[in-house]
Amino acid sequence: MSNPIYLGYYFTVSPLQPTTEILIAELGNAGFESFVETEKGVNAFIQKQEWNNNILDHIHVLHSGEFSIQYTYEEIEQVNWNKEWENNFNPIVVDDICSVRAPFHEKPNVEYDIIIEPKMSFGTGHHETTHMMLQHILETDLKNKKALDMGCGTGVLAILSELRGAGPIDAIDIDNWCYLNTIENVERNNCQNIKTYEGDVSLLKGKSYDIIIANINRNILLNDIQYYAKSLLPNGKLFLSGFYKEDLDMISTECQNNNLHYISHKIRNNWISVSYELK
Repeated sequence: MSNPIYLGYYFTVSPLQPTTEILIAELGNAGFESFVETEKGVNAFIQKQEWNNNILDHIHVLHSGEFSIQYTYEEIEQVNWNKEWENNFNPIVVDDICSVRAPFHEKPNVEYDIIIEPKMSFGTGHHETTHMMLQHILETDLKNKKALDMGCGTGVLAILSELRGAGPIDAIDIDNWCYLNTIENVERNNCQNIKTYEGDVSLLKGKSYDIIIANINRNILLNDIQYYAKSLLPNGKLFLSGFYKEDLDMISTECQNNNLHYISHKIRNNWISVSYELK
């Protein structure tokens, strides 16, 4: 069986964030199946059989005028995805307690050691929002708490929640690749209390949680906060990230409208992560 032929697109973007994040999300929806973030932007890959001349026509971020994006592309015979992200994925340690690493990295001396193969899923811990959400989980008593990781990406937040004693845990993502990647990483970390689902906020109907973790984007959060509030048990906690500190007021206003009260927040490079409690 011959190896599939791929097209590689090499994007240079400015500003680097949130442009890269938005671009990856839109390219993923268009059929690109793997990404490697670089110092200048991102490299994106798609099988030639899935490609067409108009593949970028509906990538809105390319045509918005708000960002500067240049790119080149070429046909390539084969991509060794493991090698691509091995070359670009370094292990991280959060607060000297939790590590996020790949199987080929040396095991560190920390309390919580998470092994993931991110592929094209969001959530290696390198992004500011994931890092801060890991911190929220590390600072919270999760023993025997029912938890939800909404927009789970690689499943790293659900995995740490189980390591911290939470369970049962639901992990939900609308993206099929993320759904499959979370299943792989849950198994890789020998987790027993996580169930993974493919879908959106409609899956929350009839469910309730002590803790809801949602690291998505501002507009989705603004739409879904009402559903998170309905799914939280009394005094339940909601951790939100995926937006900038300038967006805090509008997020908090929507939370207040749903009886969710601000507790605290963290900031890393203008990204913000906030905790709320249902009163």
